[in-house]
Amino acid sequence: MKIKLYITISVIFLSFFSSTSFGQRIRGAVIAGLNMTQVDGDEKFGFRKFGLNMGAAAIVPFGKNFSFSIETIFNQKGSYEGKYYEDKVTDTAGNVIAILNGQYKLKLDYLEVPVLVSYTDKDIITAGLGFSYGRLVSIKEYEHDTLNITTTLNGGPYNRNDFNVLIDLRFRIYKKLPKLKFNIRYSYSLAKIRTREFENNKGETWTRHQYNNVITFRLIYVFNEKSQVVVKND
Repeated sequence: MKIKLYITISVIFLSFFSSTSFGQRIRGAVIAGLNMTQVDGDEKFGFRKFGLNMGAAAIVPFGKNFSFSIETIFNQKGSYEGKYYEDKVTDTAGNVIAILNGQYKLKLDYLEVPVLVSYTDKDIITAGLGFSYGRLVSIKEYEHDTLNITTTLNGGPYNRNDFNVLIDLRFRIYKKLPKLKFNIRYSYSLAKIRTREFENNKGETWTRHQYNNVITFRLIYVFNEKSQVVVKND
């Protein structure tokens, strides 16, 4: 359902920016790729959670080599840790009531709007810097193979708003197909998405703020890239 909603928004987005009133200047683009993500501050380490990054963009050239772009993205983030121990929890009668194994999985789905300013060198490589706003639309958290029912979209504890800084590199893949680009993007949360208290088996506690940390690999196909200015005859 979330994917269908997102595709509908993207089609409307591209249709607006490719209309005849904008067509001579605005470039449209479709985007599909993969995220490698982690959540800093969750005591899990490594970019082990994979997710989709897909959407549409509008690109406005200005000056000689600069451009401004705005995207609408369905962006999956989160964290993952595999099983690394087994600890059986028993009741007073010795019956096993739970098995702890250390496995952890966090799935955070966002609808996100990135905005960037970019510079293109010789129509080959484009470097960009920007920001994005993401709105959390779905969340699931699993601890020790068990769904955490207290983690909900509206009930918390995760902030539904995610503000990020972006660093972006885009490369032309093939000279004879200049509209197809390979894109590498790094993003990091500017504000915490959660604060959590941890406790070890010695009873020691500590508090950590958590932030999304994402590396993205995408393919981008750009429409109307060789747009020309239309000269009207009087």
